[in-house]
Amino acid sequence: MKESVTQTRTTPAPTTPVFCTIVPPHILGKLAESDDPAWHEPARRTLEHDALHRTRRTGLAAQARAPQEARAAADKPNRTVYDAGHQQNLPGTKVHSETDGPSKDASVNRAHAGLGATFELYLKVYGRKSIDGAGLPLDATVHYGEKYDNAFWDGQRMVFGDGDGRLFKDFTIPVDVIGHELTHGVTQYTANLDYQAQSGALNESISDVFGSLIKQYALQQTADQADWLIGADLLAPGVHGQALRSMKAPGTAYDDPQLGKDPQPATMAGYVQTADDNGGVHLNSGIPNHAFYIVASALGGKAWERAGQIWYDVLTGGHLAKNAQFADFANLTVQAAQTRYGASGAEHEAVVKAWSQVGVLGK
Repeated sequence: MKESVTQTRTTPAPTTPVFCTIVPPHILGKLAESDDPAWHEPARRTLEHDALHRTRRTGLAAQARAPQEARAAADKPNRTVYDAGHQQNLPGTKVHSETDGPSKDASVNRAHAGLGATFELYLKVYGRKSIDGAGLPLDATVHYGEKYDNAFWDGQRMVFGDGDGRLFKDFTIPVDVIGHELTHGVTQYTANLDYQAQSGALNESISDVFGSLIKQYALQQTADQADWLIGADLLAPGVHGQALRSMKAPGTAYDDPQLGKDPQPATMAGYVQTADDNGGVHLNSGIPNHAFYIVASALGGKAWERAGQIWYDVLTGGHLAKNAQFADFANLTVQAAQTRYGASGAEHEAVVKAWSQVGVLGK
């Protein structure tokens, strides 16, 4: 096994905000090509919106939070939900605070619950107090835009569209979508991976990994009980597909006349060279996704315990460079498994085999 070329970071990572969406551009692009306005109009509006926001990656993120902000109860979530009223002005109207009872709006309740499920996994499993590790308040906005077919993390808050109703349902429905987007915030505050090419695919994959673990933890599922799907229950009735992505079998999540066929590769043999989507960050994330699934399946039990702990150790350990490649990340997970569980442990063996199986490390 080659030595990792990643250098140890000796200074805290800057927190550069990245506009991260759950529905990738290749899906929306396929829909935008349709001759039917009912399909292409929401997709084109969503694509135009997302492209505009990706060019506005200005100082929204952690720096926008005053460092003196009260964080006394950092071991408990501090959630606020806003309603955009189908406009695109953020954050919208405040409609729900941490101490409020259930809302009459199901989207508000789901957003509140999803923020809480994410907070709970990170605190109870990894001892992390909110996404920044210091009790950062969690904000979300629902009912964003008109038939907006996406959800995103903008460096400061979670934002949910209602979907168009024909292909996508309300984006507050899948808890793993909420966990995925908030995990972009965790990455932002830790490794701060560049959102480009392999480091960007790692950024996306880490969000899928912990998004799936958040769902599994909420349902108390073992690795063999989990569906390993990202965005299950998001696709509307009649769509030929299960979810946006499959970690168990990348490339099989959907095969639909409107959406097209899931193009994610599972191994380096299918690695996609493209200039689109920041170098294919949503496509090539299937490779590290599949590696994590293989590790978790080999170890069995609750995936957030050993497999998740190894990934978390690498994400937060200070050795993961912003421009890390797949091999860098793989080698760091091998080292983390050895450090925490020993070189002769099943964990170390499972990690080495998984990265070899997907073609990132040599056998």
